Amino acid sequence: MTERDAEAPGLARLAGLIADETRAACLLALLDGRAWTAGELARHAGVAASTVSEHLGKLVAGGLLTEERQGRHRYVRLADERVAQLVEDLAAQVAPQAAARRPRTLRASSAGSAMARGRTCYDHLAGRLGILVTDALTGRGLLRQDTGFALTDAGLGWFDAAGIPLTATGRRPLARACLDWTERRPHLAGVAGAALCKHALDTGWCVRIGSERAVKVTPAGEAALSELLGIDPVALR
Repeated sequence: MTERDAEAPGLARLAGLIADETRAACLLALLDGRAWTAGELARHAGVAASTVSEHLGKLVAGGLLTEERQGRHRYVRLADERVAQLVEDLAAQVAPQAAARRPRTLRASSAGSAMARGRTCYDHLAGRLGILVTDALTGRGLLRQDTGFALTDAGLGWFDAAGIPLTATGRRPLARACLDWTERRPHLAGVAGAALCKHALDTGWCVRIGSERAVKVTPAGEAALSELLGIDPVALR
């Protein structure tokens, strides 16, 4: 057995962990970067709490989730950015089929539209909002996309001038392309993407809406993104 063949059992186990609709629903929900309780995930997936608890145990044991307890509550979140990237990349592959199915209710249609306009993808901005920001950074020479995503010297200066610190941790790249499953184009991820998203939420440029990943740009955010990146406020609505 070759070294590559020796990786096959582990790959099969990983695929098996994800290849369950309830576990997949939990992983997608946790792409918002926050910690959820088992009860919240059970309601989201539409299954009994006892059922989701068993599934979460498997995901924790498999290294895809981490858990923490506060009193009687058990919280889980994605283990790290690599898991989030894996889930988002897989979701991007099935997005065309999912988009072809019409929402059954007005509420579902509204939620889907909100997610497409703007959302968090683990810890960075995605949807049309993420693409607008990425295109603006690229158009101003702050981000290069020709040989993979990379911040230019001007881009590093822009983050510094905007008061957005870029603190590298581990081997995470400063800038990384993440395929957007609704826009079918890459948006900015990595350290820079996470820092920009955190800054947008901390300063009130963006606020979360609903119980999932959707975010919307506030009037203050429209003004800031127009001033700093030249993005038309109308495009952000």
